[in-house]
Amino acid sequence: MTTSASPQSPFDFFGLDWTAPHPRQDADFLKQLPFVPGLKEFLMLRQVHALEHATVWVLSESGNQRERGGDNDLLGGMSTERGFYLYGNVNAASLQRAVRTALQRITGGEWNLAVHPRCGTNLSVGMVLTAGLAFGIHMLLPKGPLVQILGLGVAATTAAQLAPDLGGLAQKYLTTAIPFNLAIADISSTRDIWGRPAHFVHLTWVD
Repeated sequence: MTTSASPQSPFDFFGLDWTAPHPRQDADFLKQLPFVPGLKEFLMLRQVHALEHATVWVLSESGNQRERGGDNDLLGGMSTERGFYLYGNVNAASLQRAVRTALQRITGGEWNLAVHPRCGTNLSVGMVLTAGLAFGIHMLLPKGPLVQILGLGVAATTAAQLAPDLGGLAQKYLTTAIPFNLAIADISSTRDIWGRPAHFVHLTWVD
């Protein structure tokens, strides 16, 4: 009888397949590279970012937004390495239920909750795309003003079409991670660094 080794993914680094979430992925990665400054904060920020998005989705559903596409554009958030701010008309009890539900659902397999169409990542991707395409068109097209203006219009339109999909990919693989290592510490009413009223969801890292 012969046996064969399991095929390895081309994305298998440090014994981890980075193409799919694993409950121990970030914790094991941190153990592999404990000497890298700021690594834990970076990994936690990605997980907090995902939970922020999931919480907004859950609150939108509970606010009967599903019939209108599932998103409540009156809600917003901002992530930090300690937790996230939640902006909008929501009471503390509803927010606490939503955060717990979001954490349970996203770690239970609803990984799509980590991606949100109104995330600032999409805006950043759109700006980079616009700048890159505009520069490329500027270099390739004749230098006449009319042609250049038309080229800029094409660049902006193309970037606007590509940004949502590329922004979603950037969120999925770069700026968010499934929050397998987060625990809810507390939720409080506060103000952010600009003085805007908000709720702050304080989260802690659990190995």
